[in-house]
Amino acid sequence: MTHISPDPEPERSTGLEPGGGVPPGETPPAESSLPEAGPRETHNPTKGWAKAPLALILLVVALVAVGFLAFAIALML
Repeated sequence: MTHISPDPEPERSTGLEPGGGVPPGETPPAESSLPEAGPRETHNPTKGWAKAPLALILLVVALVAVGFLAFAIALML
């Protein structure tokens, strides 16, 4: 694997002043892609909800719904 320098080459880039500066009104060169930008990712976790948190959320929602239903019934009596 070869390393690609992210710095522009002044002799190949148009509009660059000495030192790599860009004069006013000139568009700077686009940044290059960095293939070695991050660590190699070897573990990809599964996507989606785990069963335990989803069951806990559904239980809380059901308890709140039962509570509202009981409150509505109590107001009617």
